Amino acid sequence: MSDSISAGATRTAPGSHTADAGAPDPRRWWGLVVIALAQLMVVLDATIVNIALPSAQQDLGMSDGNRQWVITAYTLAFGGLLLLGGRVADLVGRKRTFMFGLVGFAVASAVGGAATGSGMLFAARAAQGVFGAVLAPSALSLMTTTFTDPRERGKAFGIYGALAGAGGAIGLLLGGVLTSYLNWRWCLYVNIPIAIVAVVGAVVLLHDRPGHSEARLDVPGVILGCGGLVAIVYGFSEAESRGWGDASVVSLIAGGVVLLLAFVLWQSRAKSPLLPLRILRDRNRAGCFLTIGFATIGMFGLFLFMTYYLQGILGYSPVRTGLAFMPMSLAIIIGSTQISARLLPRVPARALMVPGMLLAACGLLILTRLGVDSAYATHVLPAEIVMGLGMGLTFMPVFSTATHGVRPQDAGVTSAMVNTSQQVGGSLGTALLNTIATSATSAYIGGHLTDPSHKAQVVAAGVVHGYTHAIGYAVGAMLLAGCAAAFLVNAEPVAHGGSATPNAAH
Repeated sequence: MSDSISAGATRTAPGSHTADAGAPDPRRWWGLVVIALAQLMVVLDATIVNIALPSAQQDLGMSDGNRQWVITAYTLAFGGLLLLGGRVADLVGRKRTFMFGLVGFAVASAVGGAATGSGMLFAARAAQGVFGAVLAPSALSLMTTTFTDPRERGKAFGIYGALAGAGGAIGLLLGGVLTSYLNWRWCLYVNIPIAIVAVVGAVVLLHDRPGHSEARLDVPGVILGCGGLVAIVYGFSEAESRGWGDASVVSLIAGGVVLLLAFVLWQSRAKSPLLPLRILRDRNRAGCFLTIGFATIGMFGLFLFMTYYLQGILGYSPVRTGLAFMPMSLAIIIGSTQISARLLPRVPARALMVPGMLLAACGLLILTRLGVDSAYATHVLPAEIVMGLGMGLTFMPVFSTATHGVRPQDAGVTSAMVNTSQQVGGSLGTALLNTIATSATSAYIGGHLTDPSHKAQVVAAGVVHGYTHAIGYAVGAMLLAGCAAAFLVNAEPVAHGGSATPNAAH
């Protein structure tokens, strides 16, 4: 017995008038605009404050040791609570949690923008993460239940994948513009009008099946799963400043792993599990989760190092730095909407994902040749375009394949797993690659600084050496993502009568 949302949903019995098959909502594409706005807001906030951070630090008197919490408070709450947010969406109803998340995110943004001290800003960023953890899986699961026709699904997920891939770079540009021409607070205030438009649009345009209120929330699963994720994400974030060998870092990561193992054991026995293991047993979904996790490690490494390289080495302003990322955003959009969305109904998902990861790895490989005097046009721009096309080819089939054929009552938690894989990958990538870069820089400077009069040149060369050394590891992460897609994802093109999840029937 298959639990999939059939690729041939339109082939129903004569006289059937279901909303999905007989009469598709004529306003569903406007509904996609609403969902896309909400998703863009969540993705933007992972990077928009990066460029604004120096201004916020000076304005609020933050110490260098504490400034990371502007970023970490958001990613910690967001990554740790996504599974809970996805299951709440399944139980209560996705439209309700979508609107609740939007309103809460806007209020938290307003508080953060009005912050009078660092503690107030940290708390507001954590609240943004909490509401984002409710909002993100609701948005993706609404996509899953709204677009079931294979060709429409390809177009819709192409747009969604483009936003997921390009949103980080767009956030860097928008953060630079708002910080330069207004002030850093507008990097938070900008969410308020976006959320208002999205809430109004959700009320008018979005529809959803009722929540599955007969099921119960898995409280032990919430404690074990969310606790494990929070511990691991927190451990990754602390490793950046304390080092991987620090006792507290090791304890957090080890404790998080133990909690997650206990979580898996509990999920196999729970009557209403937070994460039904049938979702992970499906090889296509498992392959997609691994692919997006490894891919995000490499992608966040690019954002992290290229932001510092463009501003610290090439001397770019915040706005110019943001603009420098735009070619990659455009390449992601083209790869996702013009290539993946058109080909996915005709070719297997891995036929897009594997070449996409190889392209992304090649783009990063170009960046390992950077030097202190490298030019943007000859070194950075080609790498951005190649990597952007690769990420665009990959993101769209990952989102579409991971959520296709899922049971309606599991749509939220499946969507949350996609986002969780992305968030944990991003947190790991930032902490791991930054630690690798810092260590390589210190070793380079220690081995080359023989003449104090050349200190500035040696330090600059050491910093770039650290970046390129760490980017080499990011190349490895992209290749691992390609391997996960090649060996695990075997979904057939749905337009040709295949199932996007051939092993989803349980």
